[in-house]
Amino acid sequence: MKATSTKRHAIKLSGEYSQSIFTWIITLALTVIFLSNSFNFKSGDINRNMFILSIAYALFTLIQVFITWKVKRDLIRYGDIQKVTRRLGFIQLLSLCTGNIFTVAFAFSLLNKRKTPEYTFAVYMLLTQIFAIAISALNLFKPYVSDTFLPAMGILVGISVFYVVALIAVIKFVDDTTASPVMSIIAIVTIITALSGNLFALILGYSLLLKSRSHDQSRIIKWNTMWMKITRNSTAVIGLFFIILLLTISVISKFTFDYELAVDNDYANLLQSPSLAYPLGTDNFGRDLFSRIIFGARISLLVGFASTAIPAIIGGFLRAIAGYYSNRTDNIIMRLLDILYAIPGILLAIAIIAAFGANTTNLIIALSVGSIPTYARTMRANVLMVSNYDFVDSARALGTSDFSIIFKQIVPNSLAPMIVKSTLTIGSAVIATSSLSYLGLGVEPHIPEWGNILKIGSTYLESHSYLAIFPGLAIIALVLSFNFLGDGLRDALDPKLD
Repeated sequence: MKATSTKRHAIKLSGEYSQSIFTWIITLALTVIFLSNSFNFKSGDINRNMFILSIAYALFTLIQVFITWKVKRDLIRYGDIQKVTRRLGFIQLLSLCTGNIFTVAFAFSLLNKRKTPEYTFAVYMLLTQIFAIAISALNLFKPYVSDTFLPAMGILVGISVFYVVALIAVIKFVDDTTASPVMSIIAIVTIITALSGNLFALILGYSLLLKSRSHDQSRIIKWNTMWMKITRNSTAVIGLFFIILLLTISVISKFTFDYELAVDNDYANLLQSPSLAYPLGTDNFGRDLFSRIIFGARISLLVGFASTAIPAIIGGFLRAIAGYYSNRTDNIIMRLLDILYAIPGILLAIAIIAAFGANTTNLIIALSVGSIPTYARTMRANVLMVSNYDFVDSARALGTSDFSIIFKQIVPNSLAPMIVKSTLTIGSAVIATSSLSYLGLGVEPHIPEWGNILKIGSTYLESHSYLAIFPGLAIIALVLSFNFLGDGLRDALDPKLD
């Protein structure tokens, strides 16, 4: 009885088992979605490509269900996953051809028993590169491509080959707390490749440098523990993957996509249905919807990050000062921010844009101003708490200046809640950006932005619903990704959950 209880406890603790269940449920849902969209119930036609894709997803779903059963069986019988079961991950790697990130990520997780954070970074770094190349390669079916397409694709393929080498090196030379000195060279090259927008490369490079060169074990353990918590959260990692993939595509699209296809009218291809040349179809001006959504990601990410960073910095600075100094200073700043807090953020944004005009810069300013009080309140509470810690009293006793205490002692120890809040509210900024653009109060109408695209598509919901569905799905996916990542960061940075 005791042995059976121990083995069942091993099932609960197994990351592979819980991830396997999550994978086949998500894959099954995607199979149903693709299958339902492969039939046109009005005309009775079948979309052959969508139907083949749904069959492929169904096949890998069945394999995933079988792997889940095998994993559970191994854990009950042996208390660990056997090598034969782990080798089934090679079969699931083939699902990369269908673009199923869930099964591919699970396959990599199953294949390697020792999963350090660096291994997870290397896997998703490689997957981000592969997906970015695959998305860019769809331009090959268009009437023409940008002049820099072929050189850019060659560089991207070369980087992906290096990522494969880096992944193998991580498996062989990196453990929980140390890394071989040779990894420092790979780390430097990896950090350089992060210029393509692949932030997984930046995180991996820093982590490798930390383990290969640093002798501060407490710092390494703290870094390792935080990322272990995040990488064990499947939804948080998938959310981070989608965000970084969009960022990568936004950077490389300057070289692999032709902007003219997204903005120039093409009256010979009005309202084309999705095809290889136009993967998401064309709008009422003949513009490629696929290219417009790709370029629209730039605006959403730029406004989302900027309109979150600006109020976080300003609000955090004001409340750090107010929370540290006397009640009089605190009350003055508090009352001024209360006035700003009393005005609804969206109405304030509309008023600013109506007064100064609709463009990207004014949109960032409009969304930033209304968010300052929210971040200020969060920072004030953290500063008031940290100010009472013993190390702050010690710094005062040693005669350290107030400026040094605030920005070297208090602020760094108050950032964790601000980081989590910022991640969670970027999604709200993305929704606000799209909403204002939909109302004609965001960026200029001719600029490809998801709200503008959705506005055009909403007039064709009955005849060409894909014009509204695809930008809507892009907005939903990005907002959910930030929310999932925010939840993962909250769990990782909250000391109460240790």
